[in-house]
Amino acid sequence: MNLTNQINDQLKSAMKAKDQVTLRGLRAIKAALLILQTQEGGGAVTAEDEMIALVKMAKQRKDSIRIFKEQGRDDLATIELEELAIIEKFLPAQLSEAQVANEIKLIIEHTGAAGMKDMGKVMGMANGKLKGRADGKLIADIVKELLT
Repeated sequence: MNLTNQINDQLKSAMKAKDQVTLRGLRAIKAALLILQTQEGGGAVTAEDEMIALVKMAKQRKDSIRIFKEQGRDDLATIELEELAIIEKFLPAQLSEAQVANEIKLIIEHTGAAGMKDMGKVMGMANGKLKGRADGKLIADIVKELLT
């Protein structure tokens, strides 16, 4: 079952249960997927495109949560946290920092990277291999740490 069908099924269930929190999160995901499908020159939407959209949505929510907490707006941060929880249900399990470090070490060995000059090569492979399973900032931090 593709992501759009999963979202539609869960939307129906949330409507029947009158679960406003879940409805809000699912509607946000559905809106992002509809935008993705109707983009100019879009063509067919792949599972990878859907995953990229979900990762982007999750990152936006995390950034909003951080900003709202800095500004003392816990009410808005709570809403974003609830939506983030719904979005994360559809994302693959996130790798731990140790698992990401191990994957990056393997990539460094494979590419023969020797220093910061090879960071772009390592980052490209790491982002491709770990897409959706690890935060890009975490990947970049670990790559920098391992190459210095």
